[in-house]
Amino acid sequence: MSNEPMKIPVNYVEASETLKNVLGLKGSPVAVKFATSKEEIPAGMDELDRIIRHCTMVNLARSEGKIFYAPAGKHECNGGAWALGLKEITPTLKTGDFYFKLGKYDSAAACKRTIDRVPHLGSGDTYATLYSPLEKTPFTPHVIMIVTTPRNMLKLAQSTLFRLGGRISAEFSGIQSVCSDATAQTYLTGHANFSLGCDGSRKFSGITDDEMVMGFPAEMLPEITAALKIVVGAPGSK
Repeated sequence: MSNEPMKIPVNYVEASETLKNVLGLKGSPVAVKFATSKEEIPAGMDELDRIIRHCTMVNLARSEGKIFYAPAGKHECNGGAWALGLKEITPTLKTGDFYFKLGKYDSAAACKRTIDRVPHLGSGDTYATLYSPLEKTPFTPHVIMIVTTPRNMLKLAQSTLFRLGGRISAEFSGIQSVCSDATAQTYLTGHANFSLGCDGSRKFSGITDDEMVMGFPAEMLPEITAALKIVVGAPGSK
């Protein structure tokens, strides 16, 4: 990974304004980057001054306009830090005991089957995660995240299919929604993903009962924003 801009330039300010205005978003789309070393962090960018969860960090950028980076020591949620490549998986998460004790599964085995399929970066691959409102991003993002209503997610889904058509295969398991489903998985696959959120993200990151979360590769921004304006204004659009 590097700080070099994408070879096809993207106007992040214009893209953010389109997403916010067309969808009537509460807050901003969030730009997220995986930095593999301190050298990849833009000069003058501040380290987060508290220990919180990745999903809460996303909300700081989304709702409060904060711009910052967070190394492993600033990530409170071990599951999220593991999914994002910042930490090793903990023994209780690996065996399934963690979510089993939270009452999420009928057995530890059922939990382990889920954990074994959670998309995640290699442990130690990430030095820090970077966050910014899309319109202010001082770095070239890897993933763009949007939290909004199901109706808006419908329009975003239609926009991802506008040019080539096909079907959308959303993958989620009701856990690690913001960290794995919308961030790590999106980065690893290069495809947009839609998730229902999870108990942790709904409790700690401001996702309300009438909202969902979506992540898509930053390279898709021009395509999605161009299609969105057409899709929302189409004769058959609600």
